[in-house]
Amino acid sequence: MHSQPVYNTALRILRNESEAAEVMQDTLLKYLSGGVRSAHPAQAAAWLRTTCIRKAIDLLRSHRKDPAFVDALSLAEEEVPEEETWEDELPDMDRIRRAMESLPHPYALVLNLALVEGLSYAQIAEITGQKEVTLRSICARGRQKLTKILKNHE
Repeated sequence: MHSQPVYNTALRILRNESEAAEVMQDTLLKYLSGGVRSAHPAQAAAWLRTTCIRKAIDLLRSHRKDPAFVDALSLAEEEVPEEETWEDELPDMDRIRRAMESLPHPYALVLNLALVEGLSYAQIAEITGQKEVTLRSICARGRQKLTKILKNHE
């Protein structure tokens, strides 16, 4: 019941199917083995989503400490795809999803948490450890970048 939403949340943050599956499994195992059970399904879903987000962010942080990951990330940010195929027939949501996937990490993460997951800046600040003011700036810049990407591919 909860596996697909948890997986989708992890995938939006990590952008890697195998890592998202791993985070989903870890989250569900923690829920099942930890005795965190809730009588209300909405409380269970909220706990799973929050735990999944935290695990995914922790995994991203662990990647940043790896020198090979930092080198690959810097190369990926320098590369600008010469020709990207954006199909006009794609539904708007699919175009937006693809545009969000092309955003650099901090923008994509904050936009996903705020816009897709519906978390408040206070909740995102608690999860990420950043100040709300910083998150608002990142979100505003991310929206600008997202708008620019969408306009360039119309």
